[in-house]
Amino acid sequence: MGKPIGFMEVARVENPYRDETSRLCDFEDLHIPQPSDLRQAQASRCMNCGVPFCQSDFGCPLHNLIPEWNDLLYQGKEREALERLLQTAPFPEFTGRVCPALCEKACNLESAGSFAFGKAVPGKAGDGDGSNQGFEARHLALTNRDNELYLIETGFEKGWVQPRIPRKRTGMRVAVVGSGPSGLATADLLNRLGHAVTVIERADRAGGLLMYGIPNMKLPKWVVERRVKLMEAAGIRFLLNTEANPDDLLDFDAVALCGGAKKPRGLNVEGVFAVDYLTAATRAVLSGNKPVIDARDKNVVVVGGGDTGNDCVGTALRQGCASVIQLEMMPAPPLERLPGNPWPEWPRTLRTDYGQLEAIYRQGGDPRVYETTVIRRLPGAIETVKLRSFDPIPGTEQRIPCDLMLIAAGFVGCETATAECFNVKLNPRGCMMPENGGHHLRDNLFTAGDMRTGQSLVVRALADGRAAAMEIDRYLKGDAQ
Repeated sequence: MGKPIGFMEVARVENPYRDETSRLCDFEDLHIPQPSDLRQAQASRCMNCGVPFCQSDFGCPLHNLIPEWNDLLYQGKEREALERLLQTAPFPEFTGRVCPALCEKACNLESAGSFAFGKAVPGKAGDGDGSNQGFEARHLALTNRDNELYLIETGFEKGWVQPRIPRKRTGMRVAVVGSGPSGLATADLLNRLGHAVTVIERADRAGGLLMYGIPNMKLPKWVVERRVKLMEAAGIRFLLNTEANPDDLLDFDAVALCGGAKKPRGLNVEGVFAVDYLTAATRAVLSGNKPVIDARDKNVVVVGGGDTGNDCVGTALRQGCASVIQLEMMPAPPLERLPGNPWPEWPRTLRTDYGQLEAIYRQGGDPRVYETTVIRRLPGAIETVKLRSFDPIPGTEQRIPCDLMLIAAGFVGCETATAECFNVKLNPRGCMMPENGGHHLRDNLFTAGDMRTGQSLVVRALADGRAAAMEIDRYLKGDAQ
């Protein structure tokens, strides 16, 4: 523990958002990076707890050695801190941007509640005294996500991040089907273990949902492409615009299916699926062309909450929509934890993300409408009804202008065609979950990520991909249980 009372002297300071007036005019990165002295000051707040819940199952699925690399960062040993981070985290440049930071919510400081150890004092960025993000005493947790992003980007800038080329090859060949988070994590670790890895991706660019499911302002696509090039330099082969077929994979010693949970949940009314809308938006950003699905000058209704719904709101605003609202069937979450949701569990409380903040700035009010669903489409409008315990309330029907309805209702498992192609039986959730709960389906066939577990977080997919890689490695070595 570098500074025993650091958490008492230094208030929490996150990387601030760019001003709405500028960021709503482009699809560039949402946040403004902060200098090294501020990040070191933030790292000094880590208490090196005897029981670090941040790296427990309540916190980081990758079990990152958070107190250790925070201490090294505080001491100014940035390269050593990065090396410690990379022992468990394959792609900190992704998680440092899109992870909801489970580790921060499980931080022991977060449990302090109303104890005001630090007081925010307005000051310029870098002085370590305050935050322009609205510091509140009850949010005392470490800024682990910003710290890890600083470490990896510093590593790239200073040339510390180099291709991880194995000293010796095993002669074994593995095909990884899908290049999303779990596919990239599986391929990365298997390559480091000495196996020859080929990643097969149906899209024109690698990255899966990292490339086409998450908007550019949240995860710039040059970041994904930089990592793919690094993996290629390490010896991993990428086959793009290619559909995987079992007959074409017979020469591989093992096959890992990492195609994600891409089957969207539909509604009883017609609309555009969020994944199609976000893909079209990213393709337009990359090409500089007009998006195939454009929200410009349209009244947009987003059906569904969560990260995807928020991303649709932020994207529609950047495309110049006339208005945007977001419908959610669930009641509004509470402002504070309820008794049945204690720390260090993830807090099921109201969270206002960047897209909703931008809608409030642009439209003057929160775009979210709770306990409401769509019952029919009309010319230039939709008809909604209020819900009570998910049942419609008679007499609450309302017409809302709508030129573009985006369905962000989540996903219901992997695509049926993929399961049929590889002759894999899906469980009731539409996932390829082996009966023993592992990753081995049969023979030399494995699976990982959302395709195995169902829709989840990027960080969980990374952890599952690494676990699958270890299972595949044991299989190839002949030590599989």
